[in-house]
Amino acid sequence: MEATIIDSPPAASPKRTAPISTGVLPSGAGMFLGVAVLIILLGIALRVVPSAGFGGIGFDESLYRSYVVALDEEGLASYPEITESFLRDQRNPESITKLPPTRFTYIYTAWIWKRIVFGNAAAANLRTPGAVLKDPALVSLHRVACLFSILTLVLAGVVAWRMFDQRIALGVLALLAFSPLQIHMSQHALIDGFFAFWAFLSLWLLWENLRAPNHAGWLTAYGVSLGIMVMTKENSFFVYCALLALLVANRWTRFGKVSPRLLLVSVLGPLVGLTLLIVLAGGTAAFVEVYTMLVSKAQNLQYAIKTGDGPWYRYLIDLLLISPVVLLLALGGAFRLLPVPVADAGNTLMQAPQSPGGYTPQCPSIKTGQSYLYLLLFVAATYLIMCNVKYGMNLRYATIWDFPLRVMAFGQLCLMTRSLGPRQPLVLVVAVAALCAYDLRQYLIFFADAKLYELASEGLLRAVKILK
Repeated sequence: MEATIIDSPPAASPKRTAPISTGVLPSGAGMFLGVAVLIILLGIALRVVPSAGFGGIGFDESLYRSYVVALDEEGLASYPEITESFLRDQRNPESITKLPPTRFTYIYTAWIWKRIVFGNAAAANLRTPGAVLKDPALVSLHRVACLFSILTLVLAGVVAWRMFDQRIALGVLALLAFSPLQIHMSQHALIDGFFAFWAFLSLWLLWENLRAPNHAGWLTAYGVSLGIMVMTKENSFFVYCALLALLVANRWTRFGKVSPRLLLVSVLGPLVGLTLLIVLAGGTAAFVEVYTMLVSKAQNLQYAIKTGDGPWYRYLIDLLLISPVVLLLALGGAFRLLPVPVADAGNTLMQAPQSPGGYTPQCPSIKTGQSYLYLLLFVAATYLIMCNVKYGMNLRYATIWDFPLRVMAFGQLCLMTRSLGPRQPLVLVVAVAALCAYDLRQYLIFFADAKLYELASEGLLRAVKILK
């Protein structure tokens, strides 16, 4: 009979966590890679093939396009002038709130794409038919957003494998490949999916650094990721605070070892990114003015007042509308997948129940529970901040929770089917396939049929005919 070790590893141990064995597929590397590639190809097809009902140019997209065009015409050295132009416009009391050019990495990456693919091609006239599909800057922004949605999918498989095991990685890959939010981000020139990639990467790299202290490669990658994240969007503040909370929580949770080098990189990475942003903005005064003006104007923006407010549980309602089954499974998993203290201190092994047919599923271990706890604390810390931003709530920002929610949802499915014995693998495959099909249907309802672009609660409610 199999047994699962449930005693906690030493804090500094670099070893990966023990998995929940699901028995979905044989553990051979060839089978795993084959199925993973198939799932990724399906996810790529869903992201690359046009499916959005909204075919126009959104307000955010038009602003990002204008920055790419300005960067293309004036060059990188003129970025302070681009920032100054933004400030002159925003100083006008009659001017509406606009997104700042300090969301640099998304704009810069799209400009690089434009230079490589389209060269010196001029901007298209947006008033002409089909300009959305022809304008070099807008197309480049869209393709960058699509690419990073695909990279997030690939990264999800790698992270799930590193934190859990191959079988869980396949389940999470499948659920994320069909995520309505991820597909929506890939269909438009929006920054949120791009930002979610860097936030997700930083979250994972912190885990690796906790498990393998003072590893030069992990430390360097973590610092670079933090710096790029800071240069991408203001929401990096929420993620950074959550990462600091995880470092503090490590004192009790023992995810790994917090070394002085890790603390130093956690400060230097964002500091370098912030310094580069200040230089690009044209100095500290201009940088501070950009953000103070953005905050002050956003508080008076009628669209934000109408759609960006609500109670603390608004994100839960919006997620329940768009991915109800995943959310409910994840909430259940949040209570069942965490580490549980051993009642008998002398018993270090927990025997898994064996079915009459000899099939023995493993039970969750303390070490695996730490992986779930790590992701849950990240969601809780970011949620606590994001639900208290006045006039600043939007389901697009919840893209950073896609991976943790789907990990916990799949873990809950594993626990729910654990008693089925040899039938567990087949039932899991059918359940995951059904959930993927349901999420795809949800995407079609909201974004193909209802043609949603913005994710305000009113639009979501109308899409499912709660409001008419």
